[in-house]
Amino acid sequence: MSGKDFSEVVDLVIKDDSRFGKGAYYFVRKALDFTVKELSEDKTRSSHHVSGQELLEGIRKYALDQYGPLTLTVLKDWNVKRCSDFGAIVFNLVDYGVLGKTDTDRREDFKEGYDFKDAFVRPFQPSSRVIPDFRDRKRKGQSGDGLS
Repeated sequence: MSGKDFSEVVDLVIKDDSRFGKGAYYFVRKALDFTVKELSEDKTRSSHHVSGQELLEGIRKYALDQYGPLTLTVLKDWNVKRCSDFGAIVFNLVDYGVLGKTDTDRREDFKEGYDFKDAFVRPFQPSSRVIPDFRDRKRKGQSGDGLS
């Protein structure tokens, strides 16, 4: 990173590629830390490397934890609309020396991710859309006071 702090590097990245909001870069960095910590708890793992798919899953979990039902709104505010956008952010940080990569890591690793609505909206939707029957209970021989 040539002596620059993360904030300075993000400013440089955004000068070259202004597609995504500054917050998206900070978020991806924190989501990577979250993912590394989560994966390190798996004692059967021998590598500290995080694949694109592992990072996408970590991003999903971290986003839901941090932003809950507002996750999709926050991501849209940063202009992050699909998993490949996370890949673009990651590789911008790789290009600026903030993150490392292996010879097998590719931007395309982020294309086959998840649908944002499925990942960030569905967890907060009710599991059933059954509408309760509040018709007049007196006609059914019930008291109708709502207590029976």
